[in-house]
This record gives sequence, C-alpha cells and structure tokens, in this order.
Amino acid sequence: MNTILFIDDGPDAFPLLRCLMHLPMFTVAAIHSKTAKISDFAAEHNIDLVDEQSCKQYDFTIIQRHTKIDKTEDNVWSYEEVWAVISAEFSKQSLMQKAIDSIDDGVIIVKADYRVMYLNDAAAEMADVNRQESVGQAIQSLLPTSGLPRVIERQQPEYNQLQTFTNGTKIVTTRMPLSTKGNITGAIAVFKDVTEARQMAEQITDLNRMREMLEAIINSSNDAISVVDEYGVGLLINPAYKKITGLTEEQVIGKPATTDISEGESIHMQVLQTQRPVRGARLKLGPAKRDVIVNVAPIMVDKKLKGSIGVIHDVSELNSLMGELKQAKKKIASLESHYTFQDILGQSSGIQHAIAQGKLGANTALPILLLGETGTGKELFAHAIHYESERRHQPFVRVNCAALTETLLESELFGYEQGAFSGALRTGKKGLFEEAGEGSIFLDEVGEMSLQTQAKLLRVLQESEVVRVGGTKPIKIKARVIAATNVDLQLFMSTKRFREDLYYRLNTLPIYIPPLRERIEDIPILALRLIEKINEDYGRNIRNLSEYALAQLQQYTWPGNIRELENVLAREMIYKNLGETEIDFVAHADISMLKPGSAPKVDRTKPEKLEQFLAEQERGFLLETLAHVDYVKTEAAKRLGISVRSLYYKLEKYGIE
Repeated sequence: MNTILFIDDGPDAFPLLRCLMHLPMFTVAAIHSKTAKISDFAAEHNIDLVDEQSCKQYDFTIIQRHTKIDKTEDNVWSYEEVWAVISAEFSKQSLMQKAIDSIDDGVIIVKADYRVMYLNDAAAEMADVNRQESVGQAIQSLLPTSGLPRVIERQQPEYNQLQTFTNGTKIVTTRMPLSTKGNITGAIAVFKDVTEARQMAEQITDLNRMREMLEAIINSSNDAISVVDEYGVGLLINPAYKKITGLTEEQVIGKPATTDISEGESIHMQVLQTQRPVRGARLKLGPAKRDVIVNVAPIMVDKKLKGSIGVIHDVSELNSLMGELKQAKKKIASLESHYTFQDILGQSSGIQHAIAQGKLGANTALPILLLGETGTGKELFAHAIHYESERRHQPFVRVNCAALTETLLESELFGYEQGAFSGALRTGKKGLFEEAGEGSIFLDEVGEMSLQTQAKLLRVLQESEVVRVGGTKPIKIKARVIAATNVDLQLFMSTKRFREDLYYRLNTLPIYIPPLRERIEDIPILALRLIEKINEDYGRNIRNLSEYALAQLQQYTWPGNIRELENVLAREMIYKNLGETEIDFVAHADISMLKPGSAPKVDRTKPEKLEQFLAEQERGFLLETLAHVDYVKTEAAKRLGISVRSLYYKLEKYGIE
C-alpha cells in the first residue's frame, strides 16, 4: 500500500482525489490545496492539510497534477503513472460494478470502519433504501440487522443466514470478510429475497392438502375419471378408470391422451382445441375395446386453459339390448321409405324431367324401370316414387339382385315351403313379394338376375302371383314392382342375357336418371347437401366450398356420379383440422390435376394393380398439397396430418424434389 501526499494543482484534482480514496493500493495521508472544496473534503475525512513548506517534511509519495517528477526517485510516482493505474483499476471496477448491478441478488460492501462503500440496485430495493444516499453511511444505522460489523470483528464468514429487514423483506444472506495482505479492509454481504418463496411454500402446502382431498374424492367415485394437462398428457386417473379400461397408471400417466383409445378420436384433444365441453361422445377404450360414453370439460384457471377432465360411463352391458333394438329398427326401416321427391336436388332439365316422370308413375300401378349409371340415385327415386303414391303407408321392400346367389335370390323373392332345401326353416318362409303386401318392392340391379329367375319374375308381373320354392300353390300378390339397372338391357337382350318379354314388361314406364356429368350445374347444391350429411356422420363443421374447389368439382367427369362426389367430399372433410369451415382445395388425384377452364381427362381403360393405384393417388395428393402451400414442407406436413420427417420420407419414396 502506498501512502500519498496529494498536491492540488489543476481543475481535475478533486475527481482524482476521490478516485484515490477508493483505491485499495493508496492511502491519502495529507493534502496540500488552496481549493475550498478539497480543503472541506480533507476535513470531512480527517486528512491533514499542509502548506507548501510542510510538504518537504513528509516522506510520502508525491502526486502532482502537472509536475513531472523524476522517476529515478524510488518512492515518487508521476501523475501519468497514477492515472494509468487508476484508469486500469476503475475499468475493472466499472465492468465488475455493471455485472454486480445487473444481477437479481443484493450486494452490500462496507469498509473496515463499517461505512457503506457500495450496494447495488437489488440490495437497495430489497432493503427499501436510497442507493446514492446510503453510500458513506454507517451500516449499523442503515441496516441494523446486517451482521456485517460482527463479520469484520470476528473475521469469520457466515453462510446462508436468514434475516428480516425492517420493511418485512425476508432474505437468505452470506457474509464474507474482505482483506488485503492479511489486513481487514471491510466485508461483503450477498443475499436473495425469499419472501415470495416462503409464501409459495405455504401455498404449496395448502395446495398439496387440497390435492390430497381431491384425489380422495376422485378415487372414491364409481365413474371413471381421466385428467390431462393443456398439452393432452395424462395427469390423473382413478381406480374405476383402471377397472373399465384395463390400463395401469404406468400406461396412462405421462402419456398422450390417445393412449387409451382403441376406436374413435380423443375427446380430450377436441376439448383442448376448442375449449368447449363435449357431452355424450361414444368411444371404445382399452385393449378390451369397452364401449363407453364420455363427458369432457376444459379446466380453466384464471381464464387460462390448464387441461381437461373426462368422466367415463361404461355402457358395454347395454350393447346386447341395444343390438337387439337396432336389429328391430333395421327390420322396420327396411319396410319403410325414407326419401321424397323434395330430397332429390337439382334444377337441371334432365333431373327435373326425371322427377316429373317419377311423380307421374307414382300415381299408377304399372311397373317402373329406373335406368341410370351407378351412383346416380336410382334407389332414392324408388323411395320417392313409393312415398308419392297411395302405397306410402304400406311396406317398401328393397332387394339387391346382384348381392344374392341364384338359389338364395329365388327363396328370398318367392319364399319357400317346409323342407324345400337343406337348412330351410321347418315352418317355411314368406318371400319378399309377400312381405311387401300392397306396398312396393324395389328390385335393384335387375339385369344381374339369371334367366331362370327372370322367368319366374315374368310370371309374377303377368299373373300377379308367386309360387314358393318347393311349393305348388300360387299365392296372389299385390305389390307394385320398381326395378332398376345400370346396364344396357338392350345389349343384354342381343347377347341372350336378358329376356325380351321381361324387358318389355318392365319397360312400361322407363325413367332415365341423368349422370352427374350431364347436370354439372347441380353440383353446388348437391355438394352443400352432402357436406351437411357428412358433418353429422363425422362430427365436422364444414360450411362451404371455395370458388376454386367448386370449379375443380365442375371440371371433373364423375364416372361414379353422386356416390363418388360424396366420397370425395368425405375424404376432404376428414383431412381437415377440427375448427376449419371451408374446403378450399380438392386434392383427389384425378380432380386436383384439373384447373378451371381445362378439359377434363379421365383414362380408365388400363387396368391397374391396387398397390400401383394407391401409390399414384398418394403421389398426386402429395404434389397438390405441396403446390397449394407454396411448397412449404412444414405447412404441407400439417395439412397432411403427418410429421415433417414422414413427409421427407414420402418425397424421397416417390422421387419428388
């Protein structure tokens, strides 16, 4: 340590003197100055004031503002040297001070005389004192409970001490003595505010008690309960849940909400996305695929979503009763018509003409032949014709002639007597013509009947009677026949696959139902009606089609007609995220390649293997999705419902760059 005689000789003397007072390597013992400010400073700090003559009596290092002192004198420093030392020291101290000022922990440094040398903003805030005014004050008066004087006296550190300031702030502090070459120069205290931590600890204790009580209530419930966090990760299940699903806590807690679902979509995830409760959702849970009804509600804390809770009711025991009821309803429904001409949509001339013919035919007892391609709505017309007629309160029986073998079709249509064939009921069975009574019987795909069955059907139409298989007694019938076919019966007649006499008997009142490609103007209204139906079936909320998507649909030739249109719309809606309300683009492989104004091209002459067809469909779907999102792969993966990694794999698989 250097003892200094400070000589005031310049305008910057006072700042230099203040710097020297703070440097640990210097001690200012005397000052020679004619400036009142410095003289007052010396008196305040008990430093000797000497005149010019007395300066020579001090054997001190001399610092002058302008005088350059010979450096060969051992104990004399020039101002430039001191200034360099001060600058270097204060650069370090400035950097260190900035670092200390930026931390959240409080720091207080006192000198050996217990006066505050430094404290940072965090310390001033915690202690509720003024930082600038605190420097130079005795720590005993500023913070009586600081303990720093004790550390200086004992020269022993104190670690992790709990202390409370007069303003009520609770801190944990560590105090250390400071020394230079074995001499105590002061002490430092570093501390952290733990007021909030103690309060939080108390709150956590209360929350743990509440949580234990809540768990006890949940565990005592007979209903299965499942709780997930805001990310859909399992938090809590009760014993009833484990009993229903057959899953353990290790299989559910910390796992995605979809873990327990064997069939259906996660209602937890749906509620987390919409923040709306869902009631009465049907699912199958666990390895045993137990049928359950789920009620799920969001958990909101301070208006923020924190998760969802589901209450699960096991309804598997009701399945047998519901199955029997369903079978009964199905049998009743098979004898009823469900649609009217109001359900047949379209303003095109072709469909309006067909509707007019259907209404005309409904008021007669003549056989009706519905002609049209697959998926044009022939069965819908049959329902409407029956409902429009006076027979609406009588049975409506439907028969798919292509779905039954020749023997089975005969026994179903005409019935059979006791012992007519192996496996026949002992009491025999009525045929569908008898079941129809005075109602209507709809023979779909009538062109697929064998010639033998056609002959028997011709007799029914000519004689209005049937003879059961294995029987001889004719039975009068009064049902009106509505037949339908998607094949060219005239071509079948030319190849002897369909009887001419039966054709002319059925063709009394033919009704041609135009294909969808001949009624393109009806696509908008048909699409919207189908979207409503699919929304109900799949739980979606699509409301409309974009102009671009509608243009795509109207450019396609629709070989599968309305049935194909429904399938295309259903697939587009299934791929949409929950909450989306519009189909903005149709990614069907054949449709997506078309652009408004281009001529549709469909080539189905070449047979394809299923694997090749599916691969081409997937590749086309990938290309169109990428184009729709400007080739942003993350957005494409999101729309496709796959990970980005899976998308890159598929791009490489199909050679898409």
